[in-house]
Order: sequence, then structure tokens, then C-alpha cells
Amino acid sequence: MSASYRGGVEFGVLGSVVAWDGEPVDLKGPRHRAVLARLVVARGRVVPAAVLVDDLWVEPPAGALSALRTFVAALRRAIEPDREPRTPAEVLVTEGPGYALRTEAVDAWRFEAAVQGSLPELLAGLALWRGPAYAEFADEGWALAERSRLNELRLRAVERVGEARLALGLAAEAVPDLDAHVTEHPWREDAWRLLALALYRSERQGDALAVLRRARETLVGQLGVDPGPALSRLETDILNQAAHLRPAGSVWAETAAMYDRVVGGTRARIESTVGLLRNLAVTGGGGLEAARGHRLAAITAAEELGDPDLTARVIGAYDVPAIWTRSDDETQAGAIVAAAERVLPTQDHPSIRARLLATIALESRGSRSPRAREAALEAEGLARGLDDPALLAFTLNGVFMQTCYRAGLAPERDAIGAELVALSQRHNLFTYEVLGHLIRLQSACARADHTAADEHAAAADALAARHELPLVAVFTRWYAALRDDTAESYRAAAASLAGAGMPGLSDGLLPLALAAHAIRHDQPIPKADYGPHTPWVIGSPNPPPGLLLETYWALTAHAARQSGDGKLLETAQAALAPAADEHAAGSGLLTLGPVASFLR
Repeated sequence: MSASYRGGVEFGVLGSVVAWDGEPVDLKGPRHRAVLARLVVARGRVVPAAVLVDDLWVEPPAGALSALRTFVAALRRAIEPDREPRTPAEVLVTEGPGYALRTEAVDAWRFEAAVQGSLPELLAGLALWRGPAYAEFADEGWALAERSRLNELRLRAVERVGEARLALGLAAEAVPDLDAHVTEHPWREDAWRLLALALYRSERQGDALAVLRRARETLVGQLGVDPGPALSRLETDILNQAAHLRPAGSVWAETAAMYDRVVGGTRARIESTVGLLRNLAVTGGGGLEAARGHRLAAITAAEELGDPDLTARVIGAYDVPAIWTRSDDETQAGAIVAAAERVLPTQDHPSIRARLLATIALESRGSRSPRAREAALEAEGLARGLDDPALLAFTLNGVFMQTCYRAGLAPERDAIGAELVALSQRHNLFTYEVLGHLIRLQSACARADHTAADEHAAAADALAARHELPLVAVFTRWYAALRDDTAESYRAAAASLAGAGMPGLSDGLLPLALAAHAIRHDQPIPKADYGPHTPWVIGSPNPPPGLLLETYWALTAHAARQSGDGKLLETAQAALAPAADEHAAGSGLLTLGPVASFLR
């Protein structure tokens, strides 16, 4: 692992020795490195000095605690060379009965996040490895479990690279790495399966069958076990040249080719593209990113044709449910809002106007302008006069997005969520049913009603599994982390954000959650890159509307108390007062506990 602190300085153990800034931490001997490695294994938790002594020596000598303090002092000089004398350490800190590392950029943690990501992220994560993890401490009991865990993750990452390449139609590129992988780890049945499938999709059916025979011989001969049903099924399917073995990309290509033959007009192509993008957006991170990029291109193409009716339909057709109140791409969102505003005066039909207004409300998330909320309410009013449940659900999404303009509005959002769930169940609008449950989950967190929140999380997960909506798990995993409320749980949840395609959600979220956790446990706020949340972590008034509004004001109140800024504290408390009976947890992702604690 490696831990970064200031300017990219790092230490690592995904290699042969513990290193700081890429150089071995030799100092006076291996026990210095052992102390550092032992603290990294603890993943930010305090390790009592007595435990460190037992881990360093089989039979601790007299004065072992004194020696440990000497090791710690030397490590601090090495990893914080610019720290002023007699100032508190910021990385290797003394806390209670022992020591802890306070740092976030750890290469093993970055690797764990990459395992959940796209192909480039997987490859970048594997590139962090420079040798066996904790190789220098292979015989130490305290390193054994972590070594095993990381090694299993590494093997799975290699297989996920193979899966990703197959999904992208890069079967031939997947073969060499998978072949080496099964040679080195012949007990990995899924690796054999992926290798055979990669060979088959590379027009090498004979080689694919030979690999499956080799897998059977290896498993039976070396391990004494028969191949599992997945390998047996694959052999039968290859012999039968089953259609489902063809890559999804070829099916898509055939469908696209048919579409090209049937649909000839430019206007029809542009309009129907939005329907495809709408479906693509809910398939996962890569799909969401692709949909965002192509959506603006479709709007631009419609405008260039000089057809305001087409432009209005293209803009309004992208009714993808939205749960997070910070934009993933503010420049693009602004361009979409501008296009909607340009075409709105040309449209008289209430349905089309409602869709344009709802789009303005959704794409103006986080805006301080009253126009966004006005557009949301006007869209809702129009939709309620029409017999169109899907349109009403879309406009309610816009109203939800604009119901964060002051603290204490969780009950209003809960009512929107309840209506979405009921409406969606009546009319089979499953994506909006998921949205309704997630909104209600957030509101329940603000009320600290975790029984209700658990129910809504379970309902959202069940719908996501039934309808293949992978992005839902990002929010339910973060809710599970809020429930657990440990630094480790938040770090685990952060792994789900890798490749999710939601930078508006992910940027700075893990450091923010850890800062909230530190405040709740009366600990110093860690030094970290808080990204867009930085102004309110350090204490700044006037945060933007959004699901983090109460969190921002609570952080500002905390910073004002720490600095003795009475005027800023008074401002923050006045803003928080409407939420006095709530928790600063309305995001459903992290919590600062009762708002009342910041009003005293």
C-alpha cells in the first residue's frame, strides 16, 4: 500500500518493502518498517502500544515501550520532515493508548476501488502492484490475513480485466493474460472459463475446447475435483455454437445495421437516439457517461436543423431519474438548460412544455436561481392536468431536485418520494419506483428513522436486481456505510463509486464522510482533498442548495466554533434552525448526527 501526504509523497507495501515516496524506509532497521506496515494494516484504527510491542518482538525486552517510541519518532521525522518542532504529528499520530496513521491515499485502497471499476481503472489498479503485498513480513501473523485478502482481490482483478475485454469485444487481447493467469493459478475455474470463451470469440474453437480439456485434466489430476457446471456448460455450448456465446457488441452491431436500413431520415435518427441513450444511462457508469456525451450532441444536431419542435422533443425525451443534487457536468447541464429555454417559447402543448420545464429544473440542480424552482412547480402543475403518469413522475423528479433550498425540508421530499412509489407501482414505472424509495431513504435518514430507511434500501435493491439497474447499489452501499458509521465502512462504500460515472457524487465524498465521522467522534478533521466540499469543511457561509445543505451548515458551525467566529456560528445556527429536529444526514450517504448538537 502507499499513503500519500502533501505533494504526492507516499509509502508502499504492494511490493517487497515498506517505502516512503518510493524509497525503502530503512532508517535504523526492519522494526521501523514493521511499525509502519503494522499501522497500515490497521487501516486508520488505533493500534495500542502494547499490541505493537507484542508484534515487534517474540519476547519483548526490558524497555520495549521506550524503543517503540524511538521508532515512532524516527518514522515521524522521515515522513514529515518539514513539520515544525513541538507541533503535533499529522500522519503518524498518538491517540489514546497507541498510534494510528491518518492518511487516505493508500495504494491498496486505491487498488480495491479499481477492482470495481472499468477496464482502464482495473489496469491502473493492477499497475500499483510491485511485488507480493507485505513480502517483507510474510511470516508475521498480523500481516497474514491482509496478505491473503489482497492477493485474492488481485487474482479477481485479473479475471475482471478479462471480463471487461470480452464485454468490449477485445477477445484476442484477453487471451495472453488469461493464459498466463491459469498457468500460474490453475485452480481458478472462472479463469479457465474466461480463457476458453476468449479463444472461442477469437475464432479459435479448437483451442477453446483444448483449454477446457486441459482445465479438466488439471483440476482432476492436481486437485482431485471435477470441473464445475459452468465449465461443463461452456464446453457443450461451444460444441453447439450457441448463439448466446456471441459478444453483445455483435448483437448491437447487427441491430444498428438493421436500423440504418429501415430508418433513413435524419430527424427520425436524432429523435430515436434519445430513447437509446435513456436506456443506456441506467446500465452503469460507462453507459451513463456515454449517454451524457451523446445527449448534448443530439440536441445540438436538432437545433442545427432549425426544427424547434424536434429540438423540444429531443430535450424532453431524456427522462432519466436523477437522485443526486450536484451536476456531473455543469458545463453540459448549462448548455442543455440554455437550449431548453431557447425552444420553450415556441411550444404551446402542455406535455412538451412540462418536459422542457422539468428538464430545466433537473439540469439546474444546485442552482441558487429562483428560475429552477419556478420551472419545477410549473412543470408539475401542467403534468397534473394531463393523464400521463410517466410525465408526472418526471416532473416530480424536478420538484424533488429543487426541494433543497433551505434546511428542514426532508418531510416535503419524503412526500414526493411516497407519491412516486405509489404512482410507479400503479403504472409499472420501475425506475421511478426506485427513485421514490431512494428519496424516502434519504428522508428517513434525516429523521434518524433507520427502520424505515432499511425498508426503502431493501426495496430499491430488490427492484434494481429485478430490472438490472447497477447504479442503485452505489446509494444503498453508502447508506449501509452510514448505518455502520466507521471509517472502514465508508472506504468500502467508496469502492462502489469507481467507474460509476457520477463525478458530481464521487468527487470529495469519501474525505467528507471521514471528516463527518471524525467530528462525531470528537477527533480532528483529517487533512485531505475535499474537492467541491472544501469551502464548508473550513467554514464558509452560503452553501448551495442540495442534499448536503444541512451537512454544509453543520460543518460551518463546527468550523466557526473551532475558530471562535461568533458571527459565522450565529449565521450557521440560524440556517440550521428549521431542521432542529432532524439529523444532518439527509443525503443518505453520511451523517453529522443531530442538528440540535450544532445549535447549542
